[in-house]
Amino acid sequence: MVPASVGRGAVLGAAVLSLLTVPARAATFEADAHAAAALPAPDVTGLDSVLHSVVDQGAPGALARVDDGDDSYLVTRGFADRSTRQAISAADRFRIGSVTKSFSAVVLLQLADEHKLDLDAPVNRYLPELLPDDRITVRHVLSHRSGLYDYSNDMFASSVSGFEAVRNKVFGYRDLIALSLSRPRTNAPGAAYSYSNTNYVVAGLLIEKLTGKPVRDAYEKRLITPLGLRDTFYVHPDTRIPGRHAHGYLTPDAAGAELVDATDQTASWAQSAGALISSARDLNTFYSALLRGRLLSAARLAEMERFTRVDGTTSYGLGLRRRDLSCGVSVYGHTGAVQGFYTYAFASKDGSRSLTAAANTSNNSKVLGTLAGALESAFCGEGAGKGTTGRAARVPAAGERDSRQ
Repeated sequence: MVPASVGRGAVLGAAVLSLLTVPARAATFEADAHAAAALPAPDVTGLDSVLHSVVDQGAPGALARVDDGDDSYLVTRGFADRSTRQAISAADRFRIGSVTKSFSAVVLLQLADEHKLDLDAPVNRYLPELLPDDRITVRHVLSHRSGLYDYSNDMFASSVSGFEAVRNKVFGYRDLIALSLSRPRTNAPGAAYSYSNTNYVVAGLLIEKLTGKPVRDAYEKRLITPLGLRDTFYVHPDTRIPGRHAHGYLTPDAAGAELVDATDQTASWAQSAGALISSARDLNTFYSALLRGRLLSAARLAEMERFTRVDGTTSYGLGLRRRDLSCGVSVYGHTGAVQGFYTYAFASKDGSRSLTAAANTSNNSKVLGTLAGALESAFCGEGAGKGTTGRAARVPAAGERDSRQ
């Protein structure tokens, strides 16, 4: 039997092992600026259905947490550990993959607020001769418009063998950038959006150059400690997830092959592009604080929210995604894919409601697409997107062949 839990409470540990019916309020939204105040109640039954489908499609487990004012809604399905059959918990820590990019972008934007960085200056002003083109600016890097090739395309052309080759390897930032520069660029600087992990490796190197300290120190001093993120860690190059956590399982390319436990890894291939560990509670806290204006000046937050359309439902700013939902609401956050884990972490425009949903598998496009449906249930209320699954963003993945995040 697959364990399931659905609960509501202001305190994370107060989940009730029964399904709560939460009435939805009908609402019509004329503008996204007013949508957050009029959001219908989260559809907890729908959220549970999404996670149920995710497990049916191959994820050992899935979790979701919605924070809405003083209320928290916690939903789980399946297992954190296949070998011990330990049930997954909404409090479990997990690898957040490219959600890390929002953290890195916020640090650089804070440095811009402190007049230590000009977003429109060439990267080479701060890191001389790092890049072959002086036209590539910091803004190009943060918005994925630099044209720098994504080195992970080649690294993970084969999901399992590619992962095993780097599972315990430690890279330097410049090693990864050199891999990118060995390949032609995808476009001229600023000419087009092209998602690339290389951009946020450059971002990490910029953070270290401007602060004079490891990127871990910047995350801890500027974000983790001030926000009280007790489950968020940058442990690179340690391979372990500290404390209670979900195991992550990589789906092999060959259909029917056994899942690979990818929990322990350096994540050195990703670093400032995707190596953070966190929890649903912490990610909701982070995005709520960001969108409420607690982390950046109003001017810098506005720059972060200057979006380029990526596809029919998704736009990208500076380390921040906007996703447009079926009910007319837009939500803001990031997606993450790293070996063993998929994550969606988003909040309403004013930060009053936030959702993190995660599954402990990867390289499974069905799971990724279905997990996106958690956004509809969390922000659009009962019946939203009924009979459909979410669509995966069509962008290159942090360490995944099928769905780059």
